[in-house]
Amino acid sequence: MKPMPFVRPYRVSDRPALGEVCVLTAHNGQDSSGIYPDRELMPTLFAYPYVDHEPELTRVLDDGYGRAVGYVVGTADTPRFVKWFRDAWLPAVAGRYPEPGGAPRTPTDEMIGLLHDPERMVQPQLAPFPAHLHIDLLPPWQGRGYGRALMETFLDALHERGVPAVHLCMARANTPARAFYDRLGFREIDVPQEQGPVWYLGRPTTR
Repeated sequence: MKPMPFVRPYRVSDRPALGEVCVLTAHNGQDSSGIYPDRELMPTLFAYPYVDHEPELTRVLDDGYGRAVGYVVGTADTPRFVKWFRDAWLPAVAGRYPEPGGAPRTPTDEMIGLLHDPERMVQPQLAPFPAHLHIDLLPPWQGRGYGRALMETFLDALHERGVPAVHLCMARANTPARAFYDRLGFREIDVPQEQGPVWYLGRPTTR
């Protein structure tokens, strides 16, 4: 019998697979490697710091053969995460990604600029939604209910910690993702658009 995919806690051995999933979904849900040639850049922003800081919150979709083909990562406390990011994460990665001088000239420069500005994640309008998340699934695994399963396990973990609500930030160009979040009960949060054409969405952790 063919093994069934299932959601499980993160294991340290999953780290490379999560990095690959991040790269293959970081451009509006599609492969970003043609835009960001350094395949470690996007995971350094959007995956690795979360699994290093709060691995107990990370959930992965296992394909049934032990390989992670999707994940949800996040933090229960965004301001605390941002302080850790500034104090511990940035010094560890700045040698590979030094802060660019002047205006960004390439998409890579833009992302490195974000890397060096973790305080952008703290906005007064987001205070009622202290947790935040990133969720990604390889395209063949999308639209099959696995994203919902990942999200529900993450919401349950936050709720058990007493975290009242969670938010996320997404590119407006990724319309399939917006439809997915709408179905899960996320609603727009009015945040000044300083990071480009994005939506901030939030919802309670209760189901």
